[in-house]
Amino acid sequence: MNIYSLLEQAITSDDIDVKEAITAQCLAYCNQNEVRDEDGFVPQLFTAPSYASYCTIVSPSALPNRKDFDTKEGLATLVHSIAHIEFSAIDLALDAVYRYPEMPMSYKIDWLEVAADEIRHFKMLEGLLKELGFRHGDFPVHSGLFDAAQKTAHNKLDRMAIVPRYFEASGLDVSPFIIKKLQNKRKLPPVAKLIEMLNTIYEEEIDHVLKGDRWFKYLCKEEGKSEDVYFEILERYDLLNKHRPHVNVEARKEAGFTCSEIKN
Repeated sequence: MNIYSLLEQAITSDDIDVKEAITAQCLAYCNQNEVRDEDGFVPQLFTAPSYASYCTIVSPSALPNRKDFDTKEGLATLVHSIAHIEFSAIDLALDAVYRYPEMPMSYKIDWLEVAADEIRHFKMLEGLLKELGFRHGDFPVHSGLFDAAQKTAHNKLDRMAIVPRYFEASGLDVSPFIIKKLQNKRKLPPVAKLIEMLNTIYEEEIDHVLKGDRWFKYLCKEEGKSEDVYFEILERYDLLNKHRPHVNVEARKEAGFTCSEIKN
């Protein structure tokens, strides 16, 4: 079985059911077989995210402000923004397997498991979004995670530093504050559902960041680099001095960050 051909189909498809079926197929295969090298395989650099077919993509600064969560539309804007992050994360997890075929089997299994989690997260949020009368694509989105994948495609160490250890870890910082903000409206059934979903996602995202941390450190060792190269990578991508209003110390420690990294 050529998992790379299948993964390419999954990454470029805008159909969540296609992504889910291929992810499950590849994960089952990798758990039971060695993946052979495909002679002449060269991963392609994708020109547009898979959701471009039905989402209006704008710059982050052009995204509309979220409205009051008391209204269906207001709550839907929040659900939509989180669902979009999860949809984007599916493609990034699959791309981590597709783009770096030289990595060990345990690496492939880790990121296929992450993709399966992200698919489940998206489908939960998509279900709530439909209950509110909306669909993924009904509000503008940005392509920040896709752009990060493009910029790091040439370097797997950079990818592990930037995507799981920077962007996904930033999600760990923000999630508790979103949940806290929703608490005073939890008597509304859709809000209560969203809080439950966000708590599930939060716990599982810690493991995703931890997997990224493990492979970042593996690659540092393989390339003979100090783990402090993390800050050099952030600086190279102009992320070192980005303002972080909240830092979730406990979650970051659980996900593999050192105290000195958290302080910086």
